[in-house]
Amino acid sequence: MDWFNHLNPDLQFVLLSAVKVLAVLFLALLPMVAYSVLAERKISAWIQDRVGPNRVALPLLSGIPFLGSFLTRLGIWQPIADGVKSFLKEDFTPDHVRKIYFWLAPAITLIPAFLTVAVIPFGSTLGAQKMVIADLNVGILYSFGIVSLGVYGIVLAGYASNSKYPFLGGIRSSAQMISYEIAMGMSVVSVFMLVGDLNLSKVIEYQAGTTLGFIPNWLVFKQPVAFVIFLVAAFAETNRLPFDLPESETELVGGYNTEYSSMKFALFFMGEYANMIVSSAMMVTLFFGGWTLPFFGLDQRAESAQWLTGLAHIGIFVAKMLVLMVVFIWVRWMLPRFRYDQLMDLGWRRFIPLALANILATAVVLFLLNK
Repeated sequence: MDWFNHLNPDLQFVLLSAVKVLAVLFLALLPMVAYSVLAERKISAWIQDRVGPNRVALPLLSGIPFLGSFLTRLGIWQPIADGVKSFLKEDFTPDHVRKIYFWLAPAITLIPAFLTVAVIPFGSTLGAQKMVIADLNVGILYSFGIVSLGVYGIVLAGYASNSKYPFLGGIRSSAQMISYEIAMGMSVVSVFMLVGDLNLSKVIEYQAGTTLGFIPNWLVFKQPVAFVIFLVAAFAETNRLPFDLPESETELVGGYNTEYSSMKFALFFMGEYANMIVSSAMMVTLFFGGWTLPFFGLDQRAESAQWLTGLAHIGIFVAKMLVLMVVFIWVRWMLPRFRYDQLMDLGWRRFIPLALANILATAVVLFLLNK
């Protein structure tokens, strides 16, 4: 690594950032998107007393008696087959669509989810490198600014399809996301009033350790109302049941993606699951202590064990995130869809006043404690 140490510091920063981006995108986010779909199919099968995907086999392993059949029954190879199918299907663009916008919409839907990952601290350090791509002092503001751009892809898809069902889906999505983005943004205000910093790494540091010696110092215990509002708003922001009104297959055929096929449809699909992963990661960061555990926190360890400690922190973060992903999937298969008026009523008349009341209560408590 002598050649690296002799490089210009700015060039070192660019190279390390590029490595982090490629590792997070291709070794973490995209595989998690693919296998989140498999998890959804398996969990839904378990809930409905079915088997789920258990047929796709990899030819190279088919001759191995135990390993090949076991992995096949688990459905491990199903995401690979789904990805190949998406690439090989005919990419059909109807004549009546607005073609440029029709092609742009799937990318605009997917990219914001990838950009948001940049500010999420998914671990402490590996060697001398922080396990966050961009450790911004205004990380949460960046996150909300980027996430709000995702709605443009869905609205554009509804407009560009030049068809009534996608258009209705796009209108629903814009109203839904605007409504719940306000509640989501207000829910985290009380969190940052407690922490006193907008940097997400500082939020995790604040949650290290315990209260009373045995209760984790996680903000979900100090701000349960904020967590509930954020969780429900995350369902609405990701268009997941019981808030999947923009797609609503029983009413709008498929909503904004009705006219899409092949890889463009797969991009919408990937965007939904990428947003689920990012929302889960954000909730872990804000409310569940990020990569810390009460008995495995921020204390310094011997240099020889720093890499193992860093990897363990990443594993802790991912494990917490996967639990929340299971919650996303479980709710979809257990609850019916809201009516549109119920969706709007819950967002505007329930959650926004509740978030305001929570901010006021937090301010009063902080004033009394610091008086």
